[in-house]
Amino acid sequence: MVSSHIPVIIDDWLSYKLASEGRAKSTAAKYRANIARLSEFLAHNHQTDLLSASKSQLEAFTGLHLHEEGISPRSRRAIVAAVKEFYRWAKEKSLVNSNPASELVYPKAGRRLPTAMTLGSAEKLIMQPDISTFIGLRDATMIAIMVGCGVRVSGLVSLNEGHLQWFTYKGLDRLAIQVTEKGGRQRLVPVPYEATILLMAYLGHDELQAVDRLLEDGDKVLFISSRNRSIPAHEYRGEHRRLRRGSCWRIIQAYADQVGIPMDQAHPHAARHLLGTELAEDDIPLLQMQALFGHADPKTTEIYTHLAMGKLTSAIDKANPLGKMRTPVSHLVDEMKAQGLLS
Repeated sequence: MVSSHIPVIIDDWLSYKLASEGRAKSTAAKYRANIARLSEFLAHNHQTDLLSASKSQLEAFTGLHLHEEGISPRSRRAIVAAVKEFYRWAKEKSLVNSNPASELVYPKAGRRLPTAMTLGSAEKLIMQPDISTFIGLRDATMIAIMVGCGVRVSGLVSLNEGHLQWFTYKGLDRLAIQVTEKGGRQRLVPVPYEATILLMAYLGHDELQAVDRLLEDGDKVLFISSRNRSIPAHEYRGEHRRLRRGSCWRIIQAYADQVGIPMDQAHPHAARHLLGTELAEDDIPLLQMQALFGHADPKTTEIYTHLAMGKLTSAIDKANPLGKMRTPVSHLVDEMKAQGLLS
């Protein structure tokens, strides 16, 4: 029998994860699902609840039970992590006398290497949208930022105009974007010339000027949706105009399908992996790669704040995938470089 206070305890734990550890809401939702699965197992198989579980019961759940449920070792590792973190917190809050999960073992799982989009696939993808149309220009701009800046979809769709920052590099005005992704962590990423030109064209488009993108804080949504039937017409403005993650995924997959890009490359994260591959190929120092990708643990991000934007811009310019492929504005970049307008 599950105690009535257990759901409240789980809520308190997730509130702690969100507020004190800065975990993302999506991560908290996964934690909730994993702990709910454990709670159901304990109630059904052992007639007990989370705060009365024993080490052997937790081992039975994370081991044989999840295996019989068909959960892969990699997915089981995430569940074990959630269980260990819950009981560590419960012990700190004196909700349990001892931590029954302290010695839980993670199942062995081979390291899965990410699949990077190839330069050829990225070129096909960015050339597919019709930039003579507003939607095509929006899509090409988003693809350019994902490929050229390695931005996750969550970071891309959460961008506002206020996240665009100009700085001077080698005597020229350059653009950087302030990206907010996992756990609310922020980083500045220099934008390649190709993506900057597309972005400026998008921001200056007449159709965008006609859209009410104004947010309560005075900022403006950057990438907008073209329609959302679930929102009444009179409310389809401000935050409601923001393009959603799922829509971005569908846009990329639709273009990828049109040009025959393999399924394992037909997703936004493959574009991020492409930049990582090109950075490694061009021997960009690991420290700069970590700063560009935001891979650092929150406790260690301070060591990267001393990295000058010049170094990061140099890294982007050297390894930038957009500069190694044909894009809708490649000819314009080449002409501007020939005229000495770009370095």
